Amino acid sequence: MQTTTRVAVIGGGVVGCSVLYHLTKLGWSDVMLIERSDLTSGSTWHAAGGFHTLNGDTNMAALQGYTIKLYKELEEITGMSCGLHHVGGVTLADNKDRFDMLLAERAKHRYMGLETEIVGPEEVRRIAPVTNTDGIIGALYDPLDGHLDPSGTTHAYAKAARMGGATIETHCKVLETNQKPDGTWEVVTEKGTILAEHVVNAGGLWAREVGAMAGVYVPIYPMEHQYLVTEEVPEIAAIIDAGGEHPHVMDPAGESYLRQEGRGLCIGFYEQPCRAWAVDGTPWEFGHELLPDDFDKIEHSIDFAYKRFPALERAGVKSVIHGPFTFAPDGNPLVGPVPGLRNYWSACGVMAGFSQGGGVGLMLAQWMVEGECERDVSAMDVARYGDWITPGYTLPKVIENYQKRFSVSYPNEELPAARPFRTTPMYDIFDRMGAVWGHQFGLEVVNFFATGDEPRFETPSFRRSNAWEATAREVKAVREGVGINEVHNFGKYLVTGPGARDWLDRIMAGRIPKPGRISLTPMLSRAGRLIGDFTVSCLSDEAFQLTASYGAQAYHMRWFEQNAGTGVTVANISDRLNGFQIAGPKSRDLLAACTRADISDMAFMDLRQITVGMVDCLVQRVSYTGDLGFEIYCDPMAQRALWDELWRKGKGFDLKPFGMRAMMSLRLDRFFGSWLSEFSPDYTPGETGMDRFISFRKNADFIGRAAAEAERAEGAKRALVAFEVEATDADVNGYEPVWIDRTVQGFCTSGGYSHHAGKSVALALIPVEHAQPGLQAEIEILGEMCAAKLLTEHLFDPDMSRMRG
Repeated sequence: MQTTTRVAVIGGGVVGCSVLYHLTKLGWSDVMLIERSDLTSGSTWHAAGGFHTLNGDTNMAALQGYTIKLYKELEEITGMSCGLHHVGGVTLADNKDRFDMLLAERAKHRYMGLETEIVGPEEVRRIAPVTNTDGIIGALYDPLDGHLDPSGTTHAYAKAARMGGATIETHCKVLETNQKPDGTWEVVTEKGTILAEHVVNAGGLWAREVGAMAGVYVPIYPMEHQYLVTEEVPEIAAIIDAGGEHPHVMDPAGESYLRQEGRGLCIGFYEQPCRAWAVDGTPWEFGHELLPDDFDKIEHSIDFAYKRFPALERAGVKSVIHGPFTFAPDGNPLVGPVPGLRNYWSACGVMAGFSQGGGVGLMLAQWMVEGECERDVSAMDVARYGDWITPGYTLPKVIENYQKRFSVSYPNEELPAARPFRTTPMYDIFDRMGAVWGHQFGLEVVNFFATGDEPRFETPSFRRSNAWEATAREVKAVREGVGINEVHNFGKYLVTGPGARDWLDRIMAGRIPKPGRISLTPMLSRAGRLIGDFTVSCLSDEAFQLTASYGAQAYHMRWFEQNAGTGVTVANISDRLNGFQIAGPKSRDLLAACTRADISDMAFMDLRQITVGMVDCLVQRVSYTGDLGFEIYCDPMAQRALWDELWRKGKGFDLKPFGMRAMMSLRLDRFFGSWLSEFSPDYTPGETGMDRFISFRKNADFIGRAAAEAERAEGAKRALVAFEVEATDADVNGYEPVWIDRTVQGFCTSGGYSHHAGKSVALALIPVEHAQPGLQAEIEILGEMCAAKLLTEHLFDPDMSRMRG
């Protein structure tokens, strides 16, 4: 066995083999895979082997499309068969909400280049004749759906990797992973110690145990999953004898997926009475075993399946496959550099290995070899969970995700499991005021306030929800008086030291302000893509406060640590600093009534340390509402005293609380972008308008400068614009296609309803040559073509007299 390697991949399932292959594909040949048993000895060998492109996240869908197309390439490279069956598939909808979801997904696919289509019940019967379409409204047909041989595919990945120079060591259990002072790793195995520059945890069912060796908590649990294979089914036999194959059928109402298997059928279930497996740890000796059959668990699912697919009831069961596979709390993989460790990478929780394994391998290999991925992988970045996550939180979320595997995924849905978990000192006060809660990064956040007999629950929907009236009420309160909400859902960082300014000039692309002032700046990757949208507050010559998206704090801290400087310390103070935002035309008057400090000359983008009531606060004159407003930060221990002062004095100004639904409506009036909507690693500063905050004149070689200057010289190819949309009962959520001259030429990044202007608004990326006054377009919302007019003037405060005055 070799004792040194550039990369040690731990785990020989489909994901580990894909990572190994893609590393060789990108030029790293000195790579090694270590497997405790044989390849596929985990959840890979008993997988059903289905693959599909349907995914609510467009980047995940694109990576699934890449994975599916990769299989033919693997066969050509290796001469091995992956057992491919590109039979197509239909996803059924038996109610309006499910059909809305399919319409929304079909719209996304238009600009992604995926050739899916909406079909009616008659077409479903023609495509998938074993299906009883009673009660079916329609379906989404995807010609790329299919299935394969899990073992053959994994071994094809392995052979392709070997052909690229990789080494695979089987029957070699890893016992320890120990990092040396220089950042390299000692991987201690039963056969000896391997010195590796990088370690990849692709441990699958054993990912928790592998992670624990490095002191890492991996938030996944295995879930028991069961599928059945029938004896010969006459209807299937007839299709085969006629030279055809039956397509896949996904039936969300029945929590099932069905495909042809030989001359019979294979059907699997995501049943509600599900069970986690090996909660306290996966036994090392487990491998090619299956779990005992459990028909009681799937009894209801089988009864439903017999009605949807009557041929099943007449067929005998040939075999039952009941085995575990892993889920993360949201069902997406955990991929990328693990925060807090050098050269330690995650490729875990890939629940849909044969749909996602190729894309996961490609993205991780790009991350390792090239320093970043070609697309935004936030949905599967291991840093989307912080150090707050615990096994007690993970388990109920994993169970919830399994149960909702085939449920409708609504854009406004707030899932209830493991909540509330993390709360601020204001939780009980806001709860008594009628707060309807959402959550971000484990933290409870007010979405809106219900009053009177209004329900304390937002109806999940693709259309306008029952939060409409409350949101309108809160927007009106801000625009006409003064509103208040917490600033807890901002990520906050304290940057100190004699090297702080120089470090910030290198990390941030924008201007770093002088003491007492604030600036806005993008943070760029080395390829010039947006990886952060920051407010920088200069507290003194050697102290700065940064604010950004709360949910990106682990991602941002990882980047700061990877690009550490001398003479500077960066601390994540996201939960050590809290307070409130007040906004609206009366906000200055309210603040003045609460402090003895003179704020009459406090200009836009100023900051001051003042006492509000009894509380020492950092006050910044800035507001995401686009209105006159102030952010007031304090020690969380004093937050309730600050609230008491603002609320007591606020009665004289008709102060009203508002939540995130109102905030996201208010920002549309000024066309403000939102992190992971308008601003993400998929986009550049030039195309999103963030280039106006880049300081090209500053004497600093900031990260991404060369790429940003090249874009500036060449000009961006697309532009972020705003549209007024003639919508009816549904507004843009994101990724709806923009039709210009009867072809899809752009897509929406986000949108919603401006309650202040009384207009449906969409923000979208379109070719720059079309971004001209007078542009008339159409935006497809849930299958309806809605007229859209380019907006050239902000819907509120177009001359910025209120925001800056």
